[in-house]
Amino acid sequence: MAPGEKIKAKIKKNLPVTGPQAPTIKELMRWYCLNTNTHGCRRIVVSRGRLRRLLWILFTLTAVALIFWQCALLVISFYTVSVSIKIHFQKLDFPAVTICNINPYKYSAVRDLLADLEQETRGALKTLYGFSEIKSRKRRDAESWSSVWEGTRPKFLNLVPLLAFKEGEMGKARDFLTGRKRKVSGSIIRKESDVMNVHESKEVVGFQLCSNDTSNCAVYTFSSGVNAIQEWYKLHYMNIMAQVSLEKKINMSYSAEELLVTCFFDGVSCDARNFTLFHHPMYGNCYTFNNRQNETILSTSMGGSEYGLQVILHINEEEYNPFLVSSTGAKVIIHRQDEYPFVEDVGTEIETAMATSIGMHLDGKQRWNLLLPPNGLQTALTSYTESFKLSEPYSQCTEDGSDVPVENIYKAAYSLKICLHSCFQTKMVEKCGCAQYSQPLPPAANYCNYQQHPNWMYCYYQLHQAFVREELGCQSVCREACSFKEWTLTTSLAQWPSEVSEKWLLSVLTWDQGLQIKKKLNKTDLAKLLIFYKDLNQRSIMENPANSIEMLLSNFGGQLGLWMSCSIVCIIEIVEVFFIDSLSIIARQQWQKAKQWWAQRQAPPCPEAPPSPQGQDNPVLDIDDDLPTFTSALHLPPAPGTQVPGTPPPKYNTLRLERAFSNQLTDTQVPAEF
Repeated sequence: MAPGEKIKAKIKKNLPVTGPQAPTIKELMRWYCLNTNTHGCRRIVVSRGRLRRLLWILFTLTAVALIFWQCALLVISFYTVSVSIKIHFQKLDFPAVTICNINPYKYSAVRDLLADLEQETRGALKTLYGFSEIKSRKRRDAESWSSVWEGTRPKFLNLVPLLAFKEGEMGKARDFLTGRKRKVSGSIIRKESDVMNVHESKEVVGFQLCSNDTSNCAVYTFSSGVNAIQEWYKLHYMNIMAQVSLEKKINMSYSAEELLVTCFFDGVSCDARNFTLFHHPMYGNCYTFNNRQNETILSTSMGGSEYGLQVILHINEEEYNPFLVSSTGAKVIIHRQDEYPFVEDVGTEIETAMATSIGMHLDGKQRWNLLLPPNGLQTALTSYTESFKLSEPYSQCTEDGSDVPVENIYKAAYSLKICLHSCFQTKMVEKCGCAQYSQPLPPAANYCNYQQHPNWMYCYYQLHQAFVREELGCQSVCREACSFKEWTLTTSLAQWPSEVSEKWLLSVLTWDQGLQIKKKLNKTDLAKLLIFYKDLNQRSIMENPANSIEMLLSNFGGQLGLWMSCSIVCIIEIVEVFFIDSLSIIARQQWQKAKQWWAQRQAPPCPEAPPSPQGQDNPVLDIDDDLPTFTSALHLPPAPGTQVPGTPPPKYNTLRLERAFSNQLTDTQVPAEF
């Protein structure tokens, strides 16, 4: 090796170039591979042999590609806002139970208020079907049908006339009041019937509703006269009861002592003091058990019918309104303590002279046991699921309804059903100027009645049709609650009391209720209800974020450690070398080029000959960055076009490089002079 090359190697060995001080990107990358903590990059440089080095390059590039692929999958998974579901079992408190009589008010208390409406309803039945009501009850006053329309002009049939249409003649109808045919204008809306007719009817019954100026009318028809009469009666019934004060309606309905005959819970006797009054516009006085009185929630000690709620209800069929309700019994709904009981929507009906059992089975399974005793028995279980969803961005649910632009008028915990009903009631007040009777009142609003709003029924029906067609926007603004409980109830029925125990059991119950009733109880006036847990386990379904920032960083670290044996320090090192140092070197090179260009541009042209290069200014010496030695200087060719100045050769001792090296090289040592 030439002496100059040895000196150059020695300098590079003793004075290594590091980091951003490297002159080129190539030197910087070499320095990084020799000093990095990632093993693959280091093995590329230190491996001997082209094959081994090529394999390490392939391994490293494959690992980098896998890292980018896995990290891309992690980022995509993070932004898909997926959730993980956890299911666990735990013990549960007893739910709230709301019980209502299907008949809202005692007929003897509201008879005077509904006398005119009942008389016109009977007259309409006689006109349409040509028969009189069978007066088998003693409480009904005897009256002849010939005097139905005598004395006073019917006002309810004038407000909402009942009409009968023949098949194929929908433009003409027979008026119930006059019995004559007349032309009918307006759109005809067919309503579904609850009563299915086997044979096609030749006549269709309905009623006509018009706006204030009577220019816009709509005819609502029903395939069954039963539904038409009940719907027509219900409209006028709501108008009458909307003008009665709440205190008076509570007094006209059933008290807790009248409705509840016996009560047991968890093997301990209970009474009316354990129930809370809840007045429903369409069901009158309802009573809720375990409604968090005194901030306490009752719970059962064990599962089974003996440790649940057992009540006997006095239905009192003789006090039923014959046109408002056509069935006998009670309605029960199981719900949370802070949840509004929508009895009219999800209530379960209880039959009289029957024992109704509701078993709450909380493991999500449903089982049916079909037994066939002489009186018939059907057993079923209740499926219950409690769900907890995550709000945005994981789903469109709401925590408490505060971010939903609909005011909650029910004063209960938010639910989708509450939002929809509140939205409709608010639209009703805006469009019709009054509130619908079957729902709570919004602030500063009144219930609709004929005196203040003569044509509110037309507005209500039109608004209801728009709500069903989702034209009011309620379905778009209302969102599902993030946490809710779903109860799927199926009933078990058994005849009660049995024929062998009916005599003594009814006698004892009559004696127990001696202060409340003054007649012997009949089994058709009673109903038994049992609500209990099959077991005390609850299935809860909870949603948790499947990805978070912490989990994303942890997954990144796992992928880097698995494929590159790399840590966060290596990431900082990569950022420093590949971004900071590399950009610094490129910027420094560009700056040097810019300075040279600027210096050449600013330098004035010189007419004189350029000075002769001397010493290290000889361009031949630019082939090496190292200092010249005596031997290398003798081999240097003369500069082109010039002569080497005739200066005496330097002394050998002036070529010593003691300042650059700690030890003098053997081939550059100068012999001593004598």
